Order: sequence, then C-alpha cells, then structure tokens
Amino acid sequence: MTKRTPLRDSQRTDLALGIMSGTSVDGVDCALCAVTDTQVKLRRHWQVSFPKRLRERIISAAKCQSSSWEVAQLHHDLGRFYACAVRSGLGQDRPMVIGLHGQTIFHSPKKRNPATFQLGEAAWLVEELRLPVVSNFRAADLAAGGQGAPLATLFHKLAFGQQRRVVCVNNLGGISNVTLLDFRAEDSPRILAFDTGPANMLLDIAVRHFTEGRKKCDTDGKLAARGAIDEFLLSEWLEHPFFRAPPPKSTGREMFGETFWDTALRRIKARRLSCSDVIATLTEYTARSIAFNYALHLGAAPDRVILCGGGAANHMLVGRITQNLRALFAEVEVVKSDSLGWPLQAVEPAAFAVLAWYRIKGLPGNLPETTGARHAAVLGQLAVP
Repeated sequence: MTKRTPLRDSQRTDLALGIMSGTSVDGVDCALCAVTDTQVKLRRHWQVSFPKRLRERIISAAKCQSSSWEVAQLHHDLGRFYACAVRSGLGQDRPMVIGLHGQTIFHSPKKRNPATFQLGEAAWLVEELRLPVVSNFRAADLAAGGQGAPLATLFHKLAFGQQRRVVCVNNLGGISNVTLLDFRAEDSPRILAFDTGPANMLLDIAVRHFTEGRKKCDTDGKLAARGAIDEFLLSEWLEHPFFRAPPPKSTGREMFGETFWDTALRRIKARRLSCSDVIATLTEYTARSIAFNYALHLGAAPDRVILCGGGAANHMLVGRITQNLRALFAEVEVVKSDSLGWPLQAVEPAAFAVLAWYRIKGLPGNLPETTGARHAAVLGQLAVP
C-alpha cells in the first residue's frame, strides 16, 4: 500500500469544498468539509439542479453529437454554472480550496491511447469566488498508467474505515463503484476499489424513453415495483465481459449508456415488454451485477455495505441489492450513508474536497493498488486568484 508522510500540522482543521456532477447528469452537489490528515467531517451539503437545456447539451456532448464550438462553449458555461452553484450555498464561509470534479463527457482508460475529459472551466470559479480551485483530477493517474478511477477511495477510508471489520462503500450514481476497506489486520489493511457496472444510468435512459422525457428517473422504484423481471434478457445482459474483468477497472457512458440501450431496445421490442417490465429488469441488472462483482472480485465477505449516491434513494433498487447480497453473505448489514451522518449525495463531492486538500498539501491522491497506476501521483491542476 502507498505510504504517506504524516503532516506536522496534522491537528489543524481546514475547510475544503467539493463539487460533483456525475454521469446521471441530474445536477451539481456541493459539500463543505472540515479536513485533517486523519479525518473529515461534513459541515454543509447543497444541491443545484441542471436546467433542462444545459442537461441536454451535456448529454449531446457525451454522445459525440456536438461540434467543437459547442463543446468549448459548454466547457465555459459549466464553469460559470458551477460558480453560481457554489455561491448559492456557501454563505460567509471561505474554504482554503475548492475541488471541482467537472462533468465527464468521455472516459476510456484503455492501455492504448487512454483518455478522459471533464468539462467545466475552473478559471470562472477562481474569478468569481477568489478562491484556489483544483480541477482535472483524473489525468495524472491516467498518465501514470492508471484507470483515472476510482478516486473516492481515500475519502472512504477517512470517513468509513475506522473500524476493525470489512466494510464496502458502494456509490450508486450513473455507474456503480465499490470500495472495500478490510481493516481487520491493523498493521496490513487491505483496500480495493473498482466500478461494478451500471447503477442509475440505464434506468434513467429507459425512463426518459418510455415517458418521452416527462420523467427523469424511477422515483422510489415505483415503476420497477409494478413490473416483472425478464430473466432471459437479464441473463443476456449479465454476460457482458466487463463484469468478469478483474480490477482495476472503470467504466462509463461509453459502455453502459445510449449505445447499450439502443441495442437492448431492439431486444425489448422483440419481446414486447412493458415499460414497468423493462425498468424492473434493469433494476435487477444493477443489483445482480453488483452482487456478481462482489462474489468474483472482493476476496472477502463484507460485514457491512454502505450505500450512497442517488440510487440509494430508490427503495426498490436498495431492496434488490440487499436481497442479492444477503444471498451471498447471509450476515451482511446493508445501510445507507445518511444513517452514518453523510447524506446520500454528499459522499462524492466530499471526496473531491479531500482530494483538493491533498493537492494543496502536495500529497498523492490516488492509490495505485486500486487504480492500476505505476506510482502514486499528486492529482489535479491548481488555479489560484
């Protein structure tokens, strides 16, 4: 495991702000945190939804349907939007640094010609807020031979890894990612992190398709609850090679987005499935693919699984994940992060608050054993007033 030199001012607490807009493209989450090198505490969390037109432009860019001029304009418009989002909830607080993840429109960590691209010009936040901003976190890990993901692992360790037990933190955004924290042996803790596959992304695409854009998601899993799972289609989808691929691994819209949906839709129409049946089947797809990855790749039985992200608000999805995990690990405790003091949507932005703090301190923010990088790297590019 990568070793980090303890800071001399380890007892000093600094304020750091993290900004996250994920692959679900539903809006911006901001988390103001108090950070030291041994702990992180949430001060405040707020959300700002994307206007419909801005959301459409982001999805168009992610689907390679935008011109270079449109992408450049979106990059700067998002920077201005992020600055407004921060202003709406920051109040009189002055964090020492802001961590801006940006909006991913492309992520392909292939060994040959790897690339990742997050939109949102940090200069607009620096100018508007007069605060240092760290952005472009993934590039340094990618350049070092890593996946550029997952990067929330250090935060998960600080927030949830303080007990001598096996804990999994599973974020349910557009994509599902898990961090395993095995701290049973204090002198040799084991940490593993990787993407498991789709979480909300395919569900949201399907809901928008069947409702002609009137709904963005399956609120509380109500559509899935009315449907029947198509085991034939589900079995086909679970043959996707990504699930069997060993960590380190990461994925995104390129693999489980509109292209996947377009292919799946032809099979759905041929089988004459109803909207509710499709949503039920996709919900189970997320749940079973998570369980499949746990069984194949974790190498340890978790005592507790902590669910976070927008998908953890979907009661049907949480229920299916819980049932599938308990079929593997009978004694596992499945909880939501909000029961531990971390609102479901605050976990991801808090991670980038911590990474920005690490960048300011000159500390590496990746774990090579989880991303596959050749070495530890200081993540992010710093812009100052």
